[in-house]
Amino acid sequence: MAIVTTKLLFSLYSLLLLFIVSLTKAQSNFLYNFCLNDKGNYTTNSTYQNNLNTLLSNLTSNTQINYGFYNFSHGQNNDKVNAIGLCRGDVKPDVCRSCLNDSRVLLTKLCPNQKEAIGWYDNCMLRYSNRSIFGINEESPTFYMWNNYNASEVDQFNKVLGNLMTKLKEKAASSDSRRKFATDNDTDVNFQTIYGLVQCTPDLSYQDCSDCLEAAISEIPSCCNNKKGGRVVKASCNIRYETYRFYDPTPIIDLEKTSPPPQSSPQEKSKSSHTTITIVVPIVVAVVVVAALLSFICIYLMKSKPKMNHEEIEHDHDDIEIEESLQFNFDTIQVATNNFSEANKLGHGGFGIVYQGTLSTEQVIAVKRLSKGSGQGDSEFQNEVQLLAKLQHRNLVRLLGFCLKGKERLLIYEFVPNKSLDYFLFDPLKRAQLDWERRYKIIEGIVKGLLYLHEDSRLRIIHRDLKASNILLDNNMNPKISDFGMARLLLVDQTQVNTDKIVGTYGYMAPEYAMFGQFSIKSDVFSFGVLILEIISGLKVCGILHEQSMEDLLSFVWRNWREGTITNIIDPSLNNSLQNEIMRCIHIGLLCVQEKVVERPTMATIALMLNSYSVSLPFPLEPASFIGGRTGSLSISDMQSGENSAGIIRSSQSKSISTNDDSSDELSACG
Repeated sequence: MAIVTTKLLFSLYSLLLLFIVSLTKAQSNFLYNFCLNDKGNYTTNSTYQNNLNTLLSNLTSNTQINYGFYNFSHGQNNDKVNAIGLCRGDVKPDVCRSCLNDSRVLLTKLCPNQKEAIGWYDNCMLRYSNRSIFGINEESPTFYMWNNYNASEVDQFNKVLGNLMTKLKEKAASSDSRRKFATDNDTDVNFQTIYGLVQCTPDLSYQDCSDCLEAAISEIPSCCNNKKGGRVVKASCNIRYETYRFYDPTPIIDLEKTSPPPQSSPQEKSKSSHTTITIVVPIVVAVVVVAALLSFICIYLMKSKPKMNHEEIEHDHDDIEIEESLQFNFDTIQVATNNFSEANKLGHGGFGIVYQGTLSTEQVIAVKRLSKGSGQGDSEFQNEVQLLAKLQHRNLVRLLGFCLKGKERLLIYEFVPNKSLDYFLFDPLKRAQLDWERRYKIIEGIVKGLLYLHEDSRLRIIHRDLKASNILLDNNMNPKISDFGMARLLLVDQTQVNTDKIVGTYGYMAPEYAMFGQFSIKSDVFSFGVLILEIISGLKVCGILHEQSMEDLLSFVWRNWREGTITNIIDPSLNNSLQNEIMRCIHIGLLCVQEKVVERPTMATIALMLNSYSVSLPFPLEPASFIGGRTGSLSISDMQSGENSAGIIRSSQSKSISTNDDSSDELSACG
């Protein structure tokens, strides 16, 4: 009887859900969105939230606006909310308003209680903030998208593309102040047509629009090099190109005959929608009441059903959602790597070997082949696919796809030709190729990549294994953070996570993580601090000979800082470089490796410190050491007797530790 009743209730519940779906249009996901955590939060039912809801609910209610741009404010002083709604210039007014209405529902859901957020659908962009955002060129945040296929005759293709984008930039920047939008196409020598679209928010001046589009166009080689299509999307402008027509060529409105409507207040706008609200509200209330009642009955009847254990829930959550566009055929990769030949081997780590390969399209790739039967390998594989498929930034290595066949687990990346940072940095001859300008550029790029992971991406990610060997260098020696197998995703309201399984590399691991399993964004900051000191000194984090003992790098730097001989740590090959800039970077590095988590700066603060000399730097406190917490040194006799750093860490805490290296018992495990 109970089974029949349960089935009946589930049937009723399903019908109710169908009824709800018929009344409300389903919200599809954004192409991308950012919840800007550093801009402040509001409390539930506060004046700010009421102003935000009022503003967004009435943003598109003025139907006289048919040029796809809405910029309004609501509220006073600290509770004032500013919003911008922008539709693509070829989108019809009713489609535009529908897109923005979908955006307001989804964006406030994805970014609860956050004062600033931005989200993009294909047809529109919605943005709101508690600060002034009107008439200001803001290039951040930025995201990229690209076509999976490579162009043929790339030099000619890129030349035609560059000319087309330059022409469209000028056309959009100088167009009507209500729609800074332009589309056009051009054909290369192979009769392949390239279609382009550029757009700015119409409140920008000619110069600001031109500057924003120029910056976006300059990033095409970083995001979409030699691809048949790509997008660079910024807060104030966006560009796109494809080898097919992706926009409507028919003009939506004639701006010459359209006068801009007066900007009425949200209160006035709300009157026109009062009748609709009056009709819809009783229906929605009735639906919600019935849904709640049925939910309560179902929960009551199902209460005695055995609950799914935590491991099952976690496993379901971690399952990879395979997208056809990312999945490669195993035979394709086998051919590309010459059957994983030794000659194509680029390197190896604790989870497998990396090979170079060439696809039939002549695209060069890097293939990570995870070790068979490795439980950690499977976990790393799932983690990297899930995270990297959602992350796009010029300073992160790009995941092109993956392959599953039996026990084979392959990850396919863009090929980065100049190997990794450690290949140059720790070689006495090759490090001479890294002058200060290049090293500073590498430091800046790592900062940008980490800032994106911590704050600017739609996820909030801690890398957990930042080190020189995980920084890849492209043709122009631009850094790309790689190896996300250890990375962890933080929830919106999480600042710190505890774990019983510590993974990473000794020397780069923050003490609170190595000893107690506590990690946060400040754990990555610590690793970055170690890395910046390695870049300046050319020395590894461990193994510096001082008198008759071995110092770790942090002890060495701190001793010289305290004694006023800090120039001793600078790589001699940098003797004619900008010493003030180097000294400032050493100072920032020491701030990052302070033992107290709260004293370490965030990546946003570090970016500000690097870019502005007007920002004064606090005096650093004594750094932590990977040997037992506080700074210390290890005698040569201790090392020879087997008391290496890894052993000391193991004895200082009881959590399990694994390293991302082949051998965790050698001193080299610390970097």
